[in-house]
Amino acid sequence: MITVEKIVRSTCPYCGVGCQVDLHIALDHIVRVSAPANVAPNYGRLCVKGRFGMDFVQHPSRLKFPLIRKDLGEKPRKPAGLEGFRQASWDEALDLAATRLAEINRTYGGDAIGTFCSAKATNEDNYVFQKFVRGVLGTNNVDHCARLCHAASVTGLQIAIGSSAMSNSIAEMKNLEVFIVTGSNTSETHPVISTFLREAVVKHGAKLIVIDPRAIEMTQFATLWLRQTPGTDVAVFQAMAQVIVSEGLYNREFIEARTEGFPQYVEEIMDSTPEWAESISGVPAEQIRQAARLYARASAAAIYWGMGISQSVHGTDNALSLANLALLTGHIGRPGTGLNPLRGQNNVQGCSDSGGLPNVFPGYQPVDNPEIYNKFARAWGVELNPEPGLTTMEMVDAADAGLIRAYFVMGENPLMSEPNLRHARHVMENLDFVLVQDIFFNETAEYADVILPATSFAEKDGTFTNSDRRVQLVRPAIPAPGEARDDWKILCDLAQRVEAKLGRESSAGFTYAHPAEIWDEMAALTPPFQGINYARLEAESGVHWPCNSADEPGTPYLFTDTFPRGKGQFTPLEYGAGAEMPDDEYPFILSTGRVLYHWHGGTLTRRSRLNLIYPEATVEIHPEDAARLSIHNGQKVKVRSRRGRIEVKALVTDRSPQGMVFIPFHFAEAAANELTLDVRDSRAKIPDYKVCAVAVEAAV
Repeated sequence: MITVEKIVRSTCPYCGVGCQVDLHIALDHIVRVSAPANVAPNYGRLCVKGRFGMDFVQHPSRLKFPLIRKDLGEKPRKPAGLEGFRQASWDEALDLAATRLAEINRTYGGDAIGTFCSAKATNEDNYVFQKFVRGVLGTNNVDHCARLCHAASVTGLQIAIGSSAMSNSIAEMKNLEVFIVTGSNTSETHPVISTFLREAVVKHGAKLIVIDPRAIEMTQFATLWLRQTPGTDVAVFQAMAQVIVSEGLYNREFIEARTEGFPQYVEEIMDSTPEWAESISGVPAEQIRQAARLYARASAAAIYWGMGISQSVHGTDNALSLANLALLTGHIGRPGTGLNPLRGQNNVQGCSDSGGLPNVFPGYQPVDNPEIYNKFARAWGVELNPEPGLTTMEMVDAADAGLIRAYFVMGENPLMSEPNLRHARHVMENLDFVLVQDIFFNETAEYADVILPATSFAEKDGTFTNSDRRVQLVRPAIPAPGEARDDWKILCDLAQRVEAKLGRESSAGFTYAHPAEIWDEMAALTPPFQGINYARLEAESGVHWPCNSADEPGTPYLFTDTFPRGKGQFTPLEYGAGAEMPDDEYPFILSTGRVLYHWHGGTLTRRSRLNLIYPEATVEIHPEDAARLSIHNGQKVKVRSRRGRIEVKALVTDRSPQGMVFIPFHFAEAAANELTLDVRDSRAKIPDYKVCAVAVEAAV
């Protein structure tokens, strides 16, 4: 029997719930994971990934030493397995990386480098990353996976209220009165949150409205389930708003005091009747009326959504239509209300907060605001680029055009997460230099010139920020494998080497002794963080930002008196069809997403015991569609689009409606993004992962 030697409190590295976990350590291994019963946000609850999926940390394929490509410099660059790389010392690898980045910087300018920070890394790692990119490389070309998951939520909420964060806390969920869940398979993507939502229904009599094409588990707890045709969300939400206005169910006092644009909005909304929405979405008009009345008549009601809303060519409009509903009814700024995008990865909120976006410094402070620009330039002691950088997909476009010559990818895997992967690989093949920093050799690393091994969450200090803005600590529990180093340490060393190659004096801005110093620097420049420090996080097990001073308790829910933009903005909208709809050649709508046992590109969970439970890709197909195509459950089938094809196992189920198929995006050998479309929302620049046209046929 193994004797546990110590128990280390940390924060789960999977989804945005930010569950507190106790790592039980023996012989420098995580042998068990439990959850403290009296600590927010999960209060002893864990999902299968948090409880049984941590063994990826000890997987033998962890990167342990720096690696350099053997055929360095050859173009087009071809994918290479580990046998295509040689082990190198840290000095050799970092010096090579610094030399190549400096050469490209001198020859083409800083904007010829595209960089990707990480929603899996800590706030401190990401702060140092974007400081290096902006202060040393001289570009704002920095982005991360938020662009591919909730960028549309961010853009829509910024327009409507001036803030894109989840407005209410997880702790409020169990006491909800009425709430909407849309575009979120909550019980599989945010399982612990789903337990609080279900508790609200089962124990406290809450009324749940689910708006989703698939028969997700949450529909079993719903008072109403509106099953819309994929991509018709705006029509349904517009019709709900029309009912609220036409039946006088809106909150006049709230609208007069806290909103603007209402008269014009009312003018535009009146033609969006439930009957009109039914003709587009397939949702019965009477169900739309029932949902609108239930939401509007509640004394408090909340909306929760996931990537089913945001990952759309109309994602910004989807988010704006939800914001319109909240502003109409005044269901925002109080407990149990709000607009709540459920963030995907463990630190996607924190990575955005820490400046991992091309248009803002930490704390969402615009890079093109002269006052903000000068504040950061003075603090860092450098001249900065005042022009917003490129988003993830814009960097792909720029690389394809030869304007970006190098990528630096930290803790991301764009060759699993980007749409139209065939094109993404083509772009990567022709770059002059690719630097990858990660804990595993992944699909993107196959195209790297230099690979730098990093530490996992279980091997370092730092903070993550969860979906409801709670900043929490991670702590080292076990030694790092081989020569792996913390991301921030790698970045500081690299920054000093690049500065030297560029003929600059080594900056004191990259000499930290501990992540607490990095946090303090970021907080000093970011007002909502200024009341938070490591000592307080130790004592209080997490603090919600905004927290502007040490004597403030933090802010579990937002917008009590005002919105960051002043008054909330109503936005008239027009329904638009999807960018690629089914036809005779490609008769099915494809949607992609997650399953309970895996996470994101599968880099972590497929190196855990969870892969034994769900080891291969599937495609959900309705029984009537399967019968028409002579496909049976468990059979291998081909799914093809205008961009590529994959082979997967058929899962015959009525969970997905007729005419729609669903494929999880965790499996590199059958990557759903071989099929997806890279057409984007014009404002958020997010691709449409939820609606594209495919054909399905039995594999020969």
